[in-house]
Amino acid sequence: MDSVHTPHPEIDALLRRFRRQRPLRGGSLLITIFGDAIAPRGGRVMLGSLIGLARPFGLSERLVRTSVARLASEGWLTSTRHGRRSEYRLTDDGERLFAEATRRIYGASPAAWDGRWTLAILPPSGGPPRRTVREELRWLGFGALAPGVFAHPSCTLEEARRWLVARGCAAESWLFKSAARGLEHDRRLAAAGWDLAEIARRYHRFREVFAPVQAAAALAPLTAQSAFLVRTLLIHEYRKIHLRDPQLPPDLLPDGWVGAEAYELCRTLYAGVFSGAEQYLTETAQAAQQTLPPPGPAAHARFGGLAGP
Repeated sequence: MDSVHTPHPEIDALLRRFRRQRPLRGGSLLITIFGDAIAPRGGRVMLGSLIGLARPFGLSERLVRTSVARLASEGWLTSTRHGRRSEYRLTDDGERLFAEATRRIYGASPAAWDGRWTLAILPPSGGPPRRTVREELRWLGFGALAPGVFAHPSCTLEEARRWLVARGCAAESWLFKSAARGLEHDRRLAAAGWDLAEIARRYHRFREVFAPVQAAAALAPLTAQSAFLVRTLLIHEYRKIHLRDPQLPPDLLPDGWVGAEAYELCRTLYAGVFSGAEQYLTETAQAAQQTLPPPGPAAHARFGGLAGP
């Protein structure tokens, strides 16, 4: 494992914290790299470049190769051979799921709500395994109210229907728009569907970890590599919390909801390291023997808009 030391002890501490995780989940970090860095720049990258991008985080070449093979077998990635080398890209299903996740990760929580819930009722058996469907629904921000019954405060019926069709369980499932009897019942429903205390605890921890990094980055410019390391770990940790957060409207949240502060910290730090991280990608990563194309407007629109290059 290569040792990386940056000019900032706060970033070194961030790297050490990630490397201490056991097990060190290579596939999860590679998903972050693909979604945050590769997808906006053509969506393709050579395996050798991916190995190089992952090395400073403590992922060995063997772990990257094993993780990429697993992601391919799970339907996230597909590869193309170029002589003895391989280029990887997201599958069509992977692109669709990334688009859904991207909209939630980099977007602000809704400021208003019409008071209606989208309810999804899944079949008791048949179709995809219930555990897989349940986990993916939670990944999309649905809360489980009862076995097979899920609710979302802002997902539209069309969005939910598209997801159920893609999972092969639309014909046996039911979708409804429904309203509770009042705000008190809405809050009880939210408490039943999501562990808001646990989500808040994780947001607090996120703030404790990244606030010192934000302060250090504000005092002195980061190298391009440091900017990439910070941006990747920032989104890696944020998405693991945020994709479990239903992004409830303010009326359904506790007073002083820490998720809003975590979003602002993430938005500010991300904007500060974005250009440096893009420079690092341009200098170090390739797709089919060419440098990655520049990121498009959608990448610069993240978190409400980033400064251009």
